[in-house]
Amino acid sequence: MFENKLEQIDRTLIDLLNQRISILAEQESQSVTPSLDDQLTDVIPILAQTDVPKFLWQNLVNGCAAALAKPALPLTGRKLQRVTIIGGRGLMGSFFTQWFSALGHKVKILEHNDWNRADKLLSGVDLVLICVPLDKMPEVIQKAAQYIDETTALADVASIKTSVIQTMLKHHRGPVIGLHPMFGSGIKSFLSQNVAVCPGREYEAFKWLLNLIEHDGGKIVRCTAEEHDRMMTIIQAIRHFVTFSLGVFLAEEKIDIGRSLEIASPPFRMEISMLSRLFSSSTPLYIDIMLATEERRETIEKLAKTYSQLAQLVAQGDRDSLLQKFEAVRNVFVQQRMCNPEESTHLIDSLSTLLAAQQISKKNQEALALSIK
Repeated sequence: MFENKLEQIDRTLIDLLNQRISILAEQESQSVTPSLDDQLTDVIPILAQTDVPKFLWQNLVNGCAAALAKPALPLTGRKLQRVTIIGGRGLMGSFFTQWFSALGHKVKILEHNDWNRADKLLSGVDLVLICVPLDKMPEVIQKAAQYIDETTALADVASIKTSVIQTMLKHHRGPVIGLHPMFGSGIKSFLSQNVAVCPGREYEAFKWLLNLIEHDGGKIVRCTAEEHDRMMTIIQAIRHFVTFSLGVFLAEEKIDIGRSLEIASPPFRMEISMLSRLFSSSTPLYIDIMLATEERRETIEKLAKTYSQLAQLVAQGDRDSLLQKFEAVRNVFVQQRMCNPEESTHLIDSLSTLLAAQQISKKNQEALALSIK
């Protein structure tokens, strides 16, 4: 009985949310869409009267606004493409396999034990997308190029672009592009995800693919391969090293991480979540990203020296020097307008909401287990 009532309410909510999104889309086209704050402020008295938590309404409002970032894809007039994904059963390969298939494109997969069928899998297709580990890229590109038609578009998703694009241009005479989706496992769509795009040859041949990504809510960031690789030194290599180092420290210090989470603040829990994400993934992936180029190794060494210098100031109790460092960094962030806690506050609020829901679910499961006994 309760399940039927909940299902009826869910259907009504979905219908109302659809209406809300439609009205927001109509207002947006006329440039009169109210701000998120205004949408929340207007209903605060109603929320108080009905005992509906403010955060619940805020999440609904944010979700409806986010839906506008994913425009409906026209169902007619689209040419369905023939795509072969090399490494289509890996983490990123699986994402693209499911994504292309859901959009109706014909997808074939080539894995390491399928090279005896490479001619059938790689010839006569519109796009070959290479989703293999970085250290396998040169070998796979050279092997694949023997079977790819000159008119076939060739792309990769590696985290290093300069050398990979050069290799593709050397061995394939047709369209070439470098893609780097800036997300990992667990992501279900391109919504609000950045995708670095490094042109190689015949950029227009990939417009259909880039349009699909944008229609799914993704943001195309065009850059040279050289700029991409410089940025990835900070965005990936340094970040992974910081997370990796903290994990090594906690493990070697034999910290009871579970107990620490019982006491900790949400920001600390997010740090532990990022640790868990890194150490539950493929070990070679993150190590290879840190070691990929000499520039990355040298930059990590510089970071280690910075840590050492700051640690020495802490050990000496040199408060004045630490304050000077703090102010210098804050000035940089203020000048670049990076001192805005809105995003981190939202992450903390969202995490708190998730934890509360998990706690209620756990209690319900425990109560159900006891009733069965």
